[in-house]
Amino acid sequence: MLAAAPPLPSSLTRIRPRISPSARTQIGLFGLAYLLYSAARWVTVGDLPSAQAHAQWILHAERHVGVATEASVQHSLSGTWAIWILNHLYLAAQLVVVPGALVFLYRRSRAGYERLRNTILATWLISIPVYALYPVAPPRLAHIGMLDTITQQTGFAMDSKLTTSFYNQFAAVPSLHVGFAVAVGIAVAAAVRHPVARAVALLWGPVIGLAVVATGNHFIFDIAAGLVASAAGYGLGAAAARASRRPRQAAVMRPVLAEA
Repeated sequence: MLAAAPPLPSSLTRIRPRISPSARTQIGLFGLAYLLYSAARWVTVGDLPSAQAHAQWILHAERHVGVATEASVQHSLSGTWAIWILNHLYLAAQLVVVPGALVFLYRRSRAGYERLRNTILATWLISIPVYALYPVAPPRLAHIGMLDTITQQTGFAMDSKLTTSFYNQFAAVPSLHVGFAVAVGIAVAAAVRHPVARAVALLWGPVIGLAVVATGNHFIFDIAAGLVASAAGYGLGAAAARASRRPRQAAVMRPVLAEA
């Protein structure tokens, strides 16, 4: 007769991560929201001539106010170790850092998590109609002499048919890379205590701002629009959170008032 297998040591069972039902719900809802946002952004993709015409208008406006520095920034960093780092930070910003910050805040500061989550969701809602109505080609596709440094130097092809089937490459305005990087930096800085950690968190937004320009993915105008969109998303998310709390507060107060 075969002996029953001994139970796993308690130290091994602790290795398996425990995800609470509440956390699973948050992951599922956020994942669904991201899929819907991605699908909407892909469905609303514009045509290249219109996107390039809008990019030329943006470049003309930037030259008029003296902030058309995209090409000079990229040229100054060309061939340096800094552009290699910025290429990879650009790729990690949305795919790694945003979800990582949400997980960190969920465990560290539930209020901070809810504010960042609501900001992201509301900003997506604000941005989708802008992408549909005003497609903009990134500088690397606008025929202004800027290179696609990510495709050239990382092996990740930004312009391949496979890659562009998953994202709208004309969704340059607003730049949510920068808008979300600033929001993440503020949220994480508010949740940590060490001054160095706070400084690093607050620098994340400016670093990604440099990355999106140096890699040829956004104009300065796009960055400004991304900051406005994220600020509006924060306001909309905060208003929605307050509105959702009112029915619960009223339900709590009814028994108290009935007993009075």
